[in-house]
Amino acid sequence: MERRGLFITFEGGEGVGKSTQIARLAARLERLGYEVLVLREPGSTPIGEKIRSILLDSANGEMAPAAELLLYEAARAQIIEQVVKPAIDAGKAVLCDRFTDSTMAYQGYARGLGIEVVEAANRLACGGVVPDRTLLLERDQARALADARGMGGDRIEMEPDAFHDEVRKAFRQIAEREPNRIRTVWVTDDIDVTEERVFEQVKDLVDGR
Repeated sequence: MERRGLFITFEGGEGVGKSTQIARLAARLERLGYEVLVLREPGSTPIGEKIRSILLDSANGEMAPAAELLLYEAARAQIIEQVVKPAIDAGKAVLCDRFTDSTMAYQGYARGLGIEVVEAANRLACGGVVPDRTLLLERDQARALADARGMGGDRIEMEPDAFHDEVRKAFRQIAEREPNRIRTVWVTDDIDVTEERVFEQVKDLVDGR
């Protein structure tokens, strides 16, 4: 029996530890026999990586919110068509660092573009692809931002704390609207404990496959 592909996304503010837990989950799924593909947004395609460099360049501080939104969606449309859809169809487990919920939190709420605008842009870029599960990682925000900015910080990381406060509140509102898809995981200093919390929220997708 062929195994259906999985699409799991990781969300959260800056410095919450998404990349660490994605790597941990990827290794765990591989031990369970999955072929795993780890992606990041924006990026993970040649076109997407070029767009990423524009979006995160701290020199681009004058970027208009609408331009920012459209660049994110352009990178997303490319990764969906070029990578995500083929991988899911091939039965792979796709783990992605950020997806549509980030766009809603950052551009829809914190940038003030609005829910309807971002939902329409997300629909166009995704072509019907929706995550099987989304893990929203939460961590003490002051510590998370300090870690994220420790190496200098990119354009988004260096936004004022008030901006990141709005992002965090937005993620929580989004999670409340979709409790079946979005599961919140509190990140502790113990990476192993956090890994177990992450797996607890996805194991129903893996069991019986």
